[in-house]
Amino acid sequence: MRILLTGANGYIGMRLLPQLLEQGHEVVCAVRNRNRFTSMDELKRKVEIVELDFLKDTSAPDKIKDIDVAYYLIHSMTASTKDFDKKEAEAAKNFNRMMAETSVNQVIYLSGIINEEKLSKHLKSRKAVEEILYKGDFNVTVLRAAIIVGSGSSSFEIIRDLCEKLPVMITPKWVKTRSQPIAIRNIIQYLTGVIGNQKCYNESFDVGGPDILTYQEMMEQYAEVRRLKIWIIGVPFMSPKLSSYWLYFVTSTSYRLAQNLVDSMSVEVITRDTRLKEILDIELIPYKEAIRLAFYKIEQNEVLSSWKDSLSSGRFRKELNKYVQIPKYGCLQDKKSIKVEDPEEALERVWAIGGLTGWYYGNWLWKVRGYIDKLFGGVGLRRGRTHPNKINAGDSLDFWRVLLADKEERRLLLFAEMKVPGEAWLEFKIDDKNVLHQNATFRPKGLLGRAYWYAMYPFHYFIFEGMINRIAKGIKKT
Repeated sequence: MRILLTGANGYIGMRLLPQLLEQGHEVVCAVRNRNRFTSMDELKRKVEIVELDFLKDTSAPDKIKDIDVAYYLIHSMTASTKDFDKKEAEAAKNFNRMMAETSVNQVIYLSGIINEEKLSKHLKSRKAVEEILYKGDFNVTVLRAAIIVGSGSSSFEIIRDLCEKLPVMITPKWVKTRSQPIAIRNIIQYLTGVIGNQKCYNESFDVGGPDILTYQEMMEQYAEVRRLKIWIIGVPFMSPKLSSYWLYFVTSTSYRLAQNLVDSMSVEVITRDTRLKEILDIELIPYKEAIRLAFYKIEQNEVLSSWKDSLSSGRFRKELNKYVQIPKYGCLQDKKSIKVEDPEEALERVWAIGGLTGWYYGNWLWKVRGYIDKLFGGVGLRRGRTHPNKINAGDSLDFWRVLLADKEERRLLLFAEMKVPGEAWLEFKIDDKNVLHQNATFRPKGLLGRAYWYAMYPFHYFIFEGMINRIAKGIKKT
């Protein structure tokens, strides 16, 4: 079948794509920016890519007019705490208008479990999108899932952060809320299993794993799998706002996402029926086994996607292309260059920068800067990086966003997502003469921006000097 995959750059989309191709489907990937399509090169050659923004576009491009199935994997929960529901509704309406110009027969939507009258804003929005999609001129299949457990998923990474970093936790009352976590492998099985299945047309199905657990039990079982000792002390007086700050400072989540998650965590999400499990004959993976499978992927460096690479995980909201050209005027710069004896090894060190590798020089200063950034509402260093030595445009890299990663040009360009009074770029490039150029550019915003640059200059001098030398010479990080 010819399939349209919206949200192809997202956590689910990147996991789903290889399976669709393996099953022999012809796939058109819809992304807002083709330069951010970060799937593996061997997969890129097998798909068609179309740029679509469902908040703006309403007409169907020719590439998607002849399709059989479409996946609707679009959501905006991390974009704002106020109007993400309006954005999700508008995107769904535009999607319906666009599908009216195509030959699509079935639309598959991944939603959230809805089994309480009093829903969170997040679940209300998912329900509203369902209702909009059902008005379209096509057959709809809705899969309603709870927490998805897999390497790189937001829920898994938050539980991982909490358990790995806090042996003793003072927790809010929502840790007693029950949920039914499901392994990412089962989600992909469900998403592919309903393709063209007429029993699934115009139906909404709950999908969950075999275990019903409170959030506290999920953390305790995670700790058991990881052989960690944790103590969880629940308190009844922690407000939603305080809970959001607690998640924000302890985990790698953004504050916007933390607020929306806390709102949702007070609502039980338990499956009401098992019809789809019976129809598709799927063997459900227990929660502990899902954790083990996630860590197998992490240990093998096979994490295909992470929620942290979403643009909404940081403060950067605009089109990447607008920032690829570094401005020349009104900027302050720190330029350094050095001849490298082995350019290929130096390039590999550039490609491995950040995350667990660190920044080669003064890592403790980078960590301090990350803590300060987190304190003032920034992303800090906790996002790390998805892969230890592979980078694509659009990826998050600690408190930077990758704008350009071109190994043939031997150039890496980063844009700062930390809280700074201005805009900052960090560029690494090895030229034809095997000279490594390291350029830090800052476009200050007003007098405060200039004061910030000059106040940081002494630190920049030593950090940037040490960094370029160690990248060039391969000396161990400090």
